[in-house]
Amino acid sequence: MTRLRALFAALVAATLVMGLSMLPASADDLDDRLADAQRQKDSASEALDQVTGDLAETDEALAQAYIDLQTIEAELPVAEATLDKANAAYETAQREADSLAQRLTDAETEEATLVDTIAENETASTDAHNAVAEMARQAARGDMGISSLEFVVGAKTTDEFVTQYNMSTTAIRTQNSSLEDLRQTQAVTSNTQVRLDAVKDAISTLKTDADAKVVEADAAKTEAADAKADVERLITEQSAKKKTIETRKKTEEARQVELTTQNDDLTAEIQDIIGLQEAERARIAKEQEEARKAAEAAAAAATPPASSGGGGAPAPAPAPAPAPAPPASGGTLSFPTAIPHITSSYGWRLHPVLGYYRLHAGTDFRAYCGTPIYAAASGTVQWATWRDGFGYQVLLDNGVANGASLMTSYNHLTSFAVSGGQSVSTGDLLGYSGNTGLGTACHLHFEVYVNGATVDPMTMLG
Repeated sequence: MTRLRALFAALVAATLVMGLSMLPASADDLDDRLADAQRQKDSASEALDQVTGDLAETDEALAQAYIDLQTIEAELPVAEATLDKANAAYETAQREADSLAQRLTDAETEEATLVDTIAENETASTDAHNAVAEMARQAARGDMGISSLEFVVGAKTTDEFVTQYNMSTTAIRTQNSSLEDLRQTQAVTSNTQVRLDAVKDAISTLKTDADAKVVEADAAKTEAADAKADVERLITEQSAKKKTIETRKKTEEARQVELTTQNDDLTAEIQDIIGLQEAERARIAKEQEEARKAAEAAAAAATPPASSGGGGAPAPAPAPAPAPAPPASGGTLSFPTAIPHITSSYGWRLHPVLGYYRLHAGTDFRAYCGTPIYAAASGTVQWATWRDGFGYQVLLDNGVANGASLMTSYNHLTSFAVSGGQSVSTGDLLGYSGNTGLGTACHLHFEVYVNGATVDPMTMLG
């Protein structure tokens, strides 16, 4: 009996294993697809980090919508692969749950049949047992105990002898048959009981497995529903972000034209300042030259003729006034933040939303809101004021370095620590970083002007 139960349980387990063995091939494919989608998402995230710098001086809402859209479109393949995997897991779990439920039903049907069979066999066994017992009682009473001699002596005729003999033979055959039926019925009942016990064990196992599989299927169904909701949410957000981009695109194009105009105006103002400075330097040089010549003439007039016999050397001419020393030695600038971390470099780049190239005319430094901003070189504060696009801006006139006019600007500040006309030294506090003007987050946009034209600040920072 124990051996039959073990065999039946082994068959159940083997069937379960066979059912599960059909999953890995498709599951591996789904895992590979999910892993590939995740790798693509990671690559897109890295690329997006680089693109974020290209969105500098872009309307914050538009830039954020673009960043969100790129993030969504990177997440969507991962969400779709997750959904496919969740659906496959649910379908597999549900299929196995249905199979276990059907097998459980079949086993319970077989159990009922075996119970009925055992009951029938017990009835038959009882009947056969009663029949044998009755024949035994008849034999004890002598009703069937006719000897061969009694057949011969007691029979009056030959026919009577034959009849009695046949009756006796039939009774013996019936008795033997009843005994055989009883033995067979008992054997069948015993075997059926063993089978019934094995089926009951299998039913217990199937119920446990079926209950667990139903729980697994329900969990997989919930995961699939969540994954589907996630995909639908991403698609809805994707549509909304695209709409936002299209809605704000024309406005941003106009703003970029305005920003270009502001850059041109700033360049023109700086050029005017440089022109005024050059004119002032020329005026000073002219006055110095005229003073030198006048001094030489006065000295010559005061010198007595050689024939007078007066001795002594002529008085020296006064030295010209020295030119102001350049504040930045060799053009080297100090970093404008205590911890310089570059987020966007100087150069031409393709605007990811508007689709055209433009010059990013400075270097962006990571400067969280309220970070102190310092003078990169000594000089004079030309202005500390609001300028559209640049936000709050400090422009420093750093004088002449290596024969060229040098100026630096500090943009998107949230507040000032200096004012126009103030003299500052290298490292003096100018203000605090912010996100004023056109920007996507708090940072410092640092520009360097040599003779009024922007240059890559990194060529002069050190």
